[in-house]
Amino acid sequence: MKNVRPKRGPAKRTSARKMEKPLIFITNDDGYEARGFNTLIDIALKFGRVVAVAPERVQSGMGHAVTMANPLHLRKVREEEDLVVYACSGTPVDCVKLAFDMIMPELPALGLSGINHGANSATSVIYSGTMGAAIEASFYNIPSIGFSLTDHDPTADLTAAAEYAERVIYRVMHEEVEIPMCLNVNIPTLPKDEIKGVRFCRQAKGYWREEFVERHDPRGRPYYWLTGIFMNQEEESTETDEYALKNGYVSIVPIQIDMTDYRQLDTVSLWDF
Repeated sequence: MKNVRPKRGPAKRTSARKMEKPLIFITNDDGYEARGFNTLIDIALKFGRVVAVAPERVQSGMGHAVTMANPLHLRKVREEEDLVVYACSGTPVDCVKLAFDMIMPELPALGLSGINHGANSATSVIYSGTMGAAIEASFYNIPSIGFSLTDHDPTADLTAAAEYAERVIYRVMHEEVEIPMCLNVNIPTLPKDEIKGVRFCRQAKGYWREEFVERHDPRGRPYYWLTGIFMNQEEESTETDEYALKNGYVSIVPIQIDMTDYRQLDTVSLWDF
């Protein structure tokens, strides 16, 4: 696995591969106190040193948002051997940018995001703060992984998610992979012995059908809560992450930031202006 120092950031950085223990970066979108985040820290410490920067509060659904109109604040919330954890006032992507450009002493060997409480399969990857952060980390020419459990309960059983997260991290750390790399890993809410294994698949095609619940505040003014359901346009396909999760598998989807519709590119390039 090759690491290339990013053009931005302190020039003093050196490859984490040269260190006895590789440096690993971790963030999330559920906040620095989330169980999934702290579980991922415990796993990563088995592989190296950890710098973790997570939002002060829940930032779910922030996608790739960055803070531009307000200053960002960091505070150190935990420090011990091989570990330092910060809370950030901004978004998950803000956490990544601050960590890589201002905090970490060298380029990390790996970027991690999660373990998110709630699935980020199919088109949810667009809205996900967890995956926005994982994608941002991959911009620094390192492998990155976003982990999500298909259970929104903050007290959900993370046993199976932790085991599969450790397996995936081990593989990425020990295999030759092409850089940049970003993996979207979703784990079904099942007991560990009921998960059938891992499926490498593609993102399912579909969309969210929004529904809004209207209520009124004490002054009679209306306000709205966003709800909705995912409309899977490929219910019968066995190649997608939605199929894998529905059938008891961990789904792994390699993703990229290139959103070019190459199918349309050839057509529109013939238009006469």
